[in-house]
Amino acid sequence: MEASATVRARRGRRRVRAAGFPLSRATAILLLSAFVVRAPPAVGYLIRPPGGFRLTQDSLKIVGSPQHPVKVYVMLHQRSPHILCVTQRLRNSELIDPSFQWYGPRGKIISENSSTHITSTGSLIFKNFEEGMTGIYTCFLEYKPTVEEVVTNLQLKYIVYAYSEPRFFYQFTARYHAAPCNSIYNVSFENKLLQILGKLVFELSCEVSILKSECHRVKMQKAGFQNELFFKFAVSCLESDNKPKPCADRNCDNSSRLSKAKNLIERFFTQQVEALGKHAEPLPEIYYIEDTLQMVWINRCFPGYGINTLKHPKCPECCVICSPGSYNPSDSNHCLQCNSSMVFGARVCL
Repeated sequence: MEASATVRARRGRRRVRAAGFPLSRATAILLLSAFVVRAPPAVGYLIRPPGGFRLTQDSLKIVGSPQHPVKVYVMLHQRSPHILCVTQRLRNSELIDPSFQWYGPRGKIISENSSTHITSTGSLIFKNFEEGMTGIYTCFLEYKPTVEEVVTNLQLKYIVYAYSEPRFFYQFTARYHAAPCNSIYNVSFENKLLQILGKLVFELSCEVSILKSECHRVKMQKAGFQNELFFKFAVSCLESDNKPKPCADRNCDNSSRLSKAKNLIERFFTQQVEALGKHAEPLPEIYYIEDTLQMVWINRCFPGYGINTLKHPKCPECCVICSPGSYNPSDSNHCLQCNSSMVFGARVCL
């Protein structure tokens, strides 16, 4: 009986308004909540491949197949695995006087340049893989199985794809009791809320952006009308080198930083409820409505990239560059069909 009475009392408090300056009192609660929420200490993380991409010793050295081209996935701006100019059978065999020649989308690859390296055993390595390096690579191998036998020729093809991790972000919605919908206090409050949320996640190199902000008159159950602000905002982590780094390694795990940012924001809204509970009557005009915070986890690929588990089963959660015949014009998750597209990474269909 006491519990139900408490709930009725809490709901009743939604409709109590303060006279005077609604924004200043609402801002005070926001500031108090932000002061209580502290960011966790920065932690370093190692480079990791996307979820679902299992890195094994065989992944570090990739062998070819005489029957079909072998798909190779290289993360943007990273060093590639060793792409061997042998098959699995020849890898464990003795080769007499082998010679290797590599050709890529731009012609013959010399043994050493600024972007690639060919080892003495014929392995191709990309030093810092760029999107424009995507394409078909062919190795021509000549060797003798034994000293007495004639020279054997072998041609091995690889399709090397650039990929990146999906761009993860959280989408939040929250509701606030508001001043009249035509009041400038609501606009000022929105700006202050965005500023405080941004400061909360700044040290994690994350950012907050408002996606939608609307004011509506809401008919309450068994009660009258009240004005409410409906906020929708996104929290994402940045890649820019100009931003402060949250850990020692420059390739910090975005999903871990984003998880920390999510926790900070959830705690911030919890602290608003607690601060409001300690607040003497009357309530401020603008305040967070308890239990209205909702969150959705969203992942997106950059334009020109997409996720395709059927085409790329060895990298099922990777944003892989779109192949010729497809394109992705926006930050959606899939490459769309485009028969006129003849390049990798198309962003338009001409």
